[in-house]
Amino acid sequence: MTTSPSELQHDIEHRRTFAIISHPDAGKTTLTEKLLLFGGAIQLAGTVKARKSARHATSDWMEVEKQRGISVTSSVMQFKYRGHTINLLDTPGHEDFSEDTYRVLTAVDAAVMVIDAAKGVEAQTIKLLEVCRLRDTPIITFINKLDREVREPFDLLAEIESVLGIACAPVTWPIGMGKAFRGVYHLLTDRMLTFTAGEEHRSQAEVIAGLDNPELDRRYPLEIEHARDDVALLHDASPPFELTDFLAGRQSPVFFGSGINNFGVQEILHALIDWAPPPQARIAVTNDNETRMVRPAEPAFTGFVFKIQANMDPRHRDRIAFFRICSGRYNPGMKVRHVRDGRDMKLANALTFMANERVLKEDGVAGDIIGIHNHGQLQIGDALTEGEILAFKGIPYFSPELFRAARLRDPLKSKQLQKGLRELGEEGAIQVFELEDGQMLLGAVGQLQFEIVAQRLKDEYKVDAIFEAADIHTARWLVFPDDNTRRDFTREQASRLGRDVDGNPVYLASSRYNLAITMEKWAKVTFHATREHGQVLT
Repeated sequence: MTTSPSELQHDIEHRRTFAIISHPDAGKTTLTEKLLLFGGAIQLAGTVKARKSARHATSDWMEVEKQRGISVTSSVMQFKYRGHTINLLDTPGHEDFSEDTYRVLTAVDAAVMVIDAAKGVEAQTIKLLEVCRLRDTPIITFINKLDREVREPFDLLAEIESVLGIACAPVTWPIGMGKAFRGVYHLLTDRMLTFTAGEEHRSQAEVIAGLDNPELDRRYPLEIEHARDDVALLHDASPPFELTDFLAGRQSPVFFGSGINNFGVQEILHALIDWAPPPQARIAVTNDNETRMVRPAEPAFTGFVFKIQANMDPRHRDRIAFFRICSGRYNPGMKVRHVRDGRDMKLANALTFMANERVLKEDGVAGDIIGIHNHGQLQIGDALTEGEILAFKGIPYFSPELFRAARLRDPLKSKQLQKGLRELGEEGAIQVFELEDGQMLLGAVGQLQFEIVAQRLKDEYKVDAIFEAADIHTARWLVFPDDNTRRDFTREQASRLGRDVDGNPVYLASSRYNLAITMEKWAKVTFHATREHGQVLT
């Protein structure tokens, strides 16, 4: 399929690719469901259209997620809304799965930040926003759960500004809270959207024009005067919404609502269509080690793998590489260059997603997320292009904070264990290091990662493993100046050496002191606390 530059530009301008981020239990997955509901992608929250499945969250498709009621892996969903193609990425809220979220944030152009109106800014929200700030990602804020007793809206705005360091521009403002929650006033359109408990299936909120409308005095005599005072104060003290500041990541438009009641959700969709940026240029490093910006409307196809997911279809034990298109257009059957391998490969059956539901992708442009069947050839960070040798920047591995050694209950299943850990390591569910003696060592951000991996090994690979504490404080990726130094270091430090899933050498320090002494003795060796995905260290 060939198209003119103007057609390609038109299609790109009508893409929106964003992630939803929050602290656990702020209502992120519920908001995801309701955005899909309003976008027409599903008919009932918790079910994919035309599927007679149990009502678990659409984006929480893994068996372990249904059992525990949490998101432990990112999901990708694509749907149409108001003439636009929306790529929505739901991310794990739990801090133990933050690396998956960090990778997803490299593949989006905007984010919706969900905040629990009773709890305000929480720890994981701070970490995630810091990642967004590294890329100046535009942020839309949704303050959720106004149907409950919550904190004062002005206090919430002040906390967001002081703790997160981003200016707030309220777009809607709540009228009451909890049992007295009456709706929100839209400051830009001078309309009140009314809320009635128990009417969450209503497709449109009732609208009353004008904050001075006598109808509001008649219906809400106890709440409306307080709301008018709030709005007057906002007009005097709060800066108005500025699109340029939003796109630069300096200001966040703020919406109030109740995701569980479908209230305030449609306004988020409209903001994404009207204000969020279309696909943006990406930083890449060329074959000459020069940095350049890859523009979305460049005709040549480029993009990068930001996630690997194993066993999305348990019947086929498949592995899918999630791929962000950065420029050009995808056509079924096209040939692309696998830059790291230096080989050509054919993209014959790329997929688009509704969580783990997938259909063949017939067309895709910059901004779209496609799934590529992966038989072990693709890794996180890999670039595919129509010939140009380049790599996209900004998809790091972080040194784990916890380490465990894997031990089998049944020694006869060592091959299944190695296969399972290797695939889960390539997926990014956990970091896996192979020691010189063949032992497999696991590294994680939090304890829950080990529990999830143990359960997935049992469910998906029929392997029952125990994870025991390992005498490891931290890991450092190594770069050697020459072969002689590599050989000497390896001979002396063999008991402390391992390799990651990509075969890169890693030093596994037993303590901070041990690391400092080794770095001092081997001053010519470079010890990295992070490494870029797809970057082969030498």
